[in-house]
Amino acid sequence: MNGTPFPRAGYLHLVLTLDFNLEKMKVLTYLLSIPLLFAAASCSEDFLVAEPELDISDLVIFETPERAEAAISGLYAGAKHGRLFGGRYMIYNDIKAEEFLNRTTNVVTGYSTYQFTNDASDTYIADFWNHGYLTINKANIAIAGLEANTAGLDNALASAFIGEAKFVRALCYFGLVQIFAKPYLLDNGQSRGLPLRLQPETGLANNELAPSSVDQIYTQILADLDAAIGSLPEDYGDAEKNVTRAHVNAAVALKMRVLLAKGDYAGVITEGNKLVPDAAPYAAPSGIAHELEENIVSVFTAPYHSAESIFSFPMANTNSPGTQNQIGYYFNIGNGNLEYTINPSAPGIYAHSQWGADDRRRTQLTGTEDRGVYLTKFSGVSPFLDYVPVIRYADVLLMLAEAEAEAGDQARARALLEAVHHRSDPEYNFGAMNRQQLVDAILVERRIELLGEGFRANDVARRVLPLNSVGAGALIQPTEDRYVFPIPITERQANPAMNE
Repeated sequence: MNGTPFPRAGYLHLVLTLDFNLEKMKVLTYLLSIPLLFAAASCSEDFLVAEPELDISDLVIFETPERAEAAISGLYAGAKHGRLFGGRYMIYNDIKAEEFLNRTTNVVTGYSTYQFTNDASDTYIADFWNHGYLTINKANIAIAGLEANTAGLDNALASAFIGEAKFVRALCYFGLVQIFAKPYLLDNGQSRGLPLRLQPETGLANNELAPSSVDQIYTQILADLDAAIGSLPEDYGDAEKNVTRAHVNAAVALKMRVLLAKGDYAGVITEGNKLVPDAAPYAAPSGIAHELEENIVSVFTAPYHSAESIFSFPMANTNSPGTQNQIGYYFNIGNGNLEYTINPSAPGIYAHSQWGADDRRRTQLTGTEDRGVYLTKFSGVSPFLDYVPVIRYADVLLMLAEAEAEAGDQARARALLEAVHHRSDPEYNFGAMNRQQLVDAILVERRIELLGEGFRANDVARRVLPLNSVGAGALIQPTEDRYVFPIPITERQANPAMNE
């Protein structure tokens, strides 16, 4: 375990955010505010800046269910910031490849990422690092605090809260290691990874911490997810919480994603079998009964509580990600800016024969106007309150299909592929396919099904393939430095061990 001991005399700040809904005042979330002490923030830093309404000692903050839940809610609030998983993280992973065309050359909305011209001084890239590690530190404080101060909590409830904190920490580390470190399969995880911070940081003493290897980061992510699976609830019994709070199925699905990035197809199949029966109809056999929605459009429609939605980040008027962070602002029309249009030509997925003209994902989730083809999964109308989907059952089926095609039952792989595709295009016939053709079809299906949801660059990288960047006009090879984001200069200055 790295880091300084948990402080016994420190203070944690809680900010209560309120939302009004049909004349009823509803507590939306509590935001746990702590300083980012190991990476300098950019000059535009505005993360959760608010005058605290309450100062609560860490000696008592975790001693009641209400206060403990407020602290856990703060973890989700940190992770869903518009400069992390609430917007730009997803967007930047899509615009790095071949699926979208930049329309505005606006540096604020990812133009340097689109062109692969980022350098270590890029404040937008630093935002990912800063907000990711800030949320990790919040998780570390929550875990340590819950382990030390549980006198007023039922053991099962305390364990569940710790599971949520470990889920969020795993999600953040996985997101960061994907974009700031080389793919696991490039050298079996021996590349430089990230500083592995697992203890609360409330001072400057532990700023200098050498990066762990990619393999060590993955090992910790999987350990956190295994712990979460063992302690999270299976079902909250509440439609909103079942979509926006971590539960067993969400942790299992995220573990599948991590194992897939390691090329551990047998592991993906083992975990996938917990969520997917052997044959259709496909619905999670335990916990929340996740399944494909009959019409994919309903997944992206309020109230965002579909059976397909395994884990999403919610948005409301009080915590929307802001126009220049919101997915709909980038990809849709309305009063969105339409920063990026869908690439209508090869090698973009829109031109692929597997995405037919009658496919509902084309006819109902895209549109065409003078500026180009645009994506309508996310609203283009302010205040941009779409929930951000992080894990969907369609993704689970396709991850399992890929693993089965690579190392298991090809018939089952095909059935899973067809379940996803035929939901939106029931007349399509894949024809005869050998194993490699089946794998290729599944990878194409991911591009169609998950377009605009932040998967493309990471899906390419985990298979150690070149990124076909339309913005750079080049194939970016996995061995090139620019294949991943540079470590921010602010981190290198604050942590000299990153320069070794």
